[in-house]
Amino acid sequence: MAAVQKEVHVPDIGDFKDIEVIEVLVKPGDVIRPEDSLITLESDKAAMEVPSPIGGTVVSLTVKPGDRVSQGSLILVIDAAEEMRPVPAAAPPAQPVAAAPATAAEPAPTAPVIAAPSPQVAAAAGGPASEEEIRVPDIGDFKDIEVIEVLVKPGDSIQAEASLITLESDKAAMEVPSPKSGRVKTVHVKPGDRVSQGTPILLLEVAGAVATTPPAPAVASSAPAPVAAAVTGRPSAVAAVAAPPAADGKVPPHASPAIRKFARELGVDLARVSGSGPKGRITREDIQGFVKRSLAQAPAAAAPGLGFPPAPEIDFSRFGAVETLPLTRIQKLSGPNLHRNWVSIPHITQHDDADITELEAFRVSLRGEAEKRGIKLSLLPFVMKAVAASLKAFPTFNASLAPNGETLILKRYCHVGVAVDTPEGLVVPVIRDVDRKSVFELAAELADVSQRARSKKLRGTDLEGGCFTISSLGGIGGTAFTPIINAPEVAILGLSRSQMKPVYRDGQFVPRLMLPLSLSYDHRVIDGALGARFVAHLGTTLADLRRILL
Repeated sequence: MAAVQKEVHVPDIGDFKDIEVIEVLVKPGDVIRPEDSLITLESDKAAMEVPSPIGGTVVSLTVKPGDRVSQGSLILVIDAAEEMRPVPAAAPPAQPVAAAPATAAEPAPTAPVIAAPSPQVAAAAGGPASEEEIRVPDIGDFKDIEVIEVLVKPGDSIQAEASLITLESDKAAMEVPSPKSGRVKTVHVKPGDRVSQGTPILLLEVAGAVATTPPAPAVASSAPAPVAAAVTGRPSAVAAVAAPPAADGKVPPHASPAIRKFARELGVDLARVSGSGPKGRITREDIQGFVKRSLAQAPAAAAPGLGFPPAPEIDFSRFGAVETLPLTRIQKLSGPNLHRNWVSIPHITQHDDADITELEAFRVSLRGEAEKRGIKLSLLPFVMKAVAASLKAFPTFNASLAPNGETLILKRYCHVGVAVDTPEGLVVPVIRDVDRKSVFELAAELADVSQRARSKKLRGTDLEGGCFTISSLGGIGGTAFTPIINAPEVAILGLSRSQMKPVYRDGQFVPRLMLPLSLSYDHRVIDGALGARFVAHLGTTLADLRRILL
């Protein structure tokens, strides 16, 4: 069959444009199958692999590491003739010959040997089931999220919606369900791997498939001894599919694209890092440990301008009994983000007290109606409504600083994140359109997301899109604290425990219920005067919620 060459272009990759090619995974002459990865792309947010939509032989490449591509950019040219040739089920049928039958002196030519189909081809040709690749579904803006648990194994029979894996980011844990029922053939991921939307999870054998490869047609012939026709030309499609890709002999460090990106950001040569993961896989912790050791050896050179001395390594057991307690996964994941936000954002924290005496009386008066609705009405929904009103009055607080640091992105929506205490640590689900909802609706949503956060049932979309965050320690205690801004937001509000205090009014001290407020804000965007005005407006609104109607 004549060569049929097809171009493969960059598919739809969302809003990403001019994204860098960091790795080319094939070369001319390689035989590839559909869904084999061709190149790895990397933006400032994630690394992603581009799969091939067709199978065949790579003819030529048009990209190299360092190039930048967008949707529609040409990647390579594939000879797809092998993909288009039907898979033979047996030797080609014998051709009738008009000449006399072969004699003993002239034995008939022997038919060539045809490679047996691969197990995959055989199953597709006549098996009662099809094999489907199950991939990570849409999980919001999360990329490179860690697999902390694999809930199935090869041979398991599963039902649709059964949980396959558990993922955990620095904000939440979530389970990925199966979209179909079937039998697990191969599991592609393991605990410690990092995945994104579209990453293969497993190969599922789904019952009910119809055979698609027709059997070889029967050829009727009355010739007593037909001579088998000679078979010439290129190798069959079966042979091409079975042929393994050629290797270049190089053994790269065993690490995922996201780990390679992380290493490049820190300037770490992966060849110098020992992997502690399965089969020597390099993990994020391996890179962090390498950096820590390097900093300890040469702190001034590793951190120019800072000159921090290395932290001393102390054997605490010399002073008494000790116990080593590992950090939770959320603590391990959130720690670097908190450190980054604290170091990279100039924090200012404004403290004030809000008089909520009337607000608390109003809340108590609504207790009966809340019970009829089956909800518990806490102070937090009222604070959320007051925050929404303050964000509308001071739009600079409902904004994000652009990556170039020169423009401010003002948001015309009001989504508020609320820190929820879980056994694994704090997570911050986001309540959408707070300005449009009643306190009863907010209370019901808070109860729902809090329960799902503690049972690790939050979805990726539950944790994205926040404009402003509230962290409440009122149920625990304290008078004030400094909450760390949840970038890319520019402010966060901390609530401490309310208490009765003597307040001087009209020539005398009167008891008033006061709520401590702690507002941290990004000083690059918000100056002290604006921060003080925001807190004052928030306090006035909490003192009299009727102001929301103005």
